[in-house]
Amino acid sequence: MASSEAMKRAVKKYDQEKIDRIAMRVPKGKREVIQAHALEQGESVNSFLNRAVDETMERDKKKDE
Repeated sequence: MASSEAMKRAVKKYDQEKIDRIAMRVPKGKREVIQAHALEQGESVNSFLNRAVDETMERDKKKDE
C-alpha cells in the first residue's frame, strides 16, 4: 500500500510532536548482534532498546534505595 502525501505529512508531524530521537553508536558488528537478539525476542530493535533502558533504570533505582 503506497502512502499518500497526507499520510506522510501526518506521520512526520506526529514524530516531531511526540518522538525524541537518540543516536546510538556501537562497535562494528554489534548492530547485527542486537538485531538478531531483538528478533529472537520477537521485538523490533527500537522496542528491545527501550525495554533494555527501562529495565536497567528500574534496576538502578532499586539499587539506590
